[in-house]
Formats: sequence, C-alpha cells, structure tokens
Amino acid sequence: MNNIQRIRNVMPEYNCDALLILNQVNRLFATGFSSSAGVLLITQKNTWYFTDSRYIEAAKAAINDSDVRLVSKDEKTEECVKAVIDENNIMSIGFEDGNISYAGHKEWKKKLAIKMIPAQKLINDLRKIKSRSELDKIIKIQRISEKVFNEVLPLISMNVTEKDIAAEIIYRALKNGADDKSFDPIVVSGTNSSKPHGVPGDGKIQKGFLTIDFGLKLDGWCSDTTRTLCIGKPDDEMVTIYSTVLKAQEAGINAVHSGVKGADVDAAARKVIDDAGYGEYFGHGFGHSLGLEVHESLSASGSSKDIFPAGAVISAEPGIYLPGRYGVRIEDTLFITEKGCENITKLSKELVVL
Repeated sequence: MNNIQRIRNVMPEYNCDALLILNQVNRLFATGFSSSAGVLLITQKNTWYFTDSRYIEAAKAAINDSDVRLVSKDEKTEECVKAVIDENNIMSIGFEDGNISYAGHKEWKKKLAIKMIPAQKLINDLRKIKSRSELDKIIKIQRISEKVFNEVLPLISMNVTEKDIAAEIIYRALKNGADDKSFDPIVVSGTNSSKPHGVPGDGKIQKGFLTIDFGLKLDGWCSDTTRTLCIGKPDDEMVTIYSTVLKAQEAGINAVHSGVKGADVDAAARKVIDDAGYGEYFGHGFGHSLGLEVHESLSASGSSKDIFPAGAVISAEPGIYLPGRYGVRIEDTLFITEKGCENITKLSKELVVL
C-alpha cells in the first residue's frame, strides 16, 4: 500500500472530501517527489499534483497514478485547485493546520470558498510509522553517516579547527553519496562542548571532550548521530561522566517498546544521571522521532505525553553538560518494535581518546 492510499484510508475519520497538502516534506511523503513549489490534492478516487515549469517534467516522470498539472506563469495555484474542486463537487477539504500560516490559511479559505478542516494530525500520525522499505532508506543514510565519521576520525587533531572538521563532514558526506546534510554539523571541543547545540568555531580543537553531532539526507530520509571523543587523556571525573551518559542511554534504550510513553523512556535514562548526581546538567529530552525530517512529531522528554507505536524511529541521546567546562552526548537511532527496539546505529560507543 502506498502512502496516498494510506491517506485515503484515514480521510473519512476527518469528514473531509479531499486533503490539500502544501508542505514540501508532506508532499514528498505522499508522492515520493520533492519540489520547492507544488500542491497536492487527494480525494478518494483521484489525485492532482500542481507545480510550475521548473518541476513539471520531473514531476510527470516521478509521480504515478496522479494528474500532474502545470501552473503557468499567468495562473495562480489557488485558482487551479479551485477549478478542480468545482469540477468534482468537493464540499470540504482537510489542510495542514500545523504547517500553514494564518495569512496563508486566510488566503486559501478565501480562494476555495469551502469548508476547511484541520488535518495536520492525519499526516503526522501516518508519518510516525515507517514501513520496512522506509526504514531501509534510513539505514542506508545511517551507514553513509558512519562511513563519513570513520573517515573524519583520523583527521582530528589540535592542529585543525572545529570548522575544518565540520567542513570535512559535509564534503565527505556528498562524496560518499549523501544528497545533503539534515542539519548543520555540531563540532564543539573543550569548553565549547558544554553547549549542546554549540556552533563550530574558527579556533583550533581544544584539549578535552570533543562532541560531533551531525545528520545527513538521502532521498529525503535523515540520519542523526552523535559521538563524544576525548583529546588527550581524560581525568577520573570525565571518565565517570562519559560512563554515566552511556549507562543512561542504555537504560533508555532498554525501556523502549511499542506502547511506551515518551516520558517513561526519558525517566529511565534520567534516573541514571540523577543518581550519579548530575541531574541538573541534563537539560534536554532523551530523544525525538525522525524520518523525512530530523525532528518529527514524537518526543521522549520529561513532559511528553506521546505513546510510541511500533514502526517509529527515534533518537537516543542523553547528555551531561557542565557549564564552562565540558559536555558529553551519545546518540543512536532506534526502530521501535512490539517487544523492544532495533538499534540501527553501528558505531562503537567506547570512549575514543586521541
């Protein structure tokens, strides 16, 4: 079953005759085709994809079982969609209330002049669960990520800058077959490593912990990986903190299975860090779902009410950050099953000392 049919199966629950998809990532999810300009309209019987001259040829070649229509330079997309709505007697339409601005909604409502029903949850719920073929695509980009990491590792020294390593990650990602990065690489060393989302600097890599957090994309699917290394021999507290983060990650991973609450997974990991006396230094959640975006709708944080379904893909990334001193984060990617989870990250988690 393709994703358009999955959407059709759920549409009756939202009492809408059609679904309007404007968001680029959601269009990719539904059709397998990505373009910066495009609108997808789905009914129980038909599908229309509207795009401009930049993408029309590629869209016609890539999108099956849909009426791919050109929006000419003299037309407006809203008017083209309105014509199809009138031709097919569509009386109500679902829309992505979480992805459209107030002004955008106001404009579409005015142009279509039919009932618009919030349906963001429809798409979000479907995207939570990855098929085996979708998981295989995530695994493929994860393997490329691991190859990139292993190629960059020998280049790390105190004679290069954080930006140098970030640039090498991007270069080697493209050289090894990735399409793009899924976010800007985080390469932070020494005192900079205490910043969970620190920005790589122009200074040479410092002695102490070095955290590398990066993600890549292939065919729209994302990876997300973090490893913390040590430049020079770590002291006893550094070894304790690294060990604590690793034990916390393992506790969270062991708590993951279908039907578990995100908050309970976070609590399992957080208890390890709390018991070690570093609870105040773990300020973010255990993880988040990922797929066509590096951050999707599910969260494993202390405040999360999300319940994880089988088929979800989530990150496992606890950390400890001592302000002005250093930080440690270790991140894997998990595929949730009925009884537990499959860790699709294969990089070693031993503390590498350079």
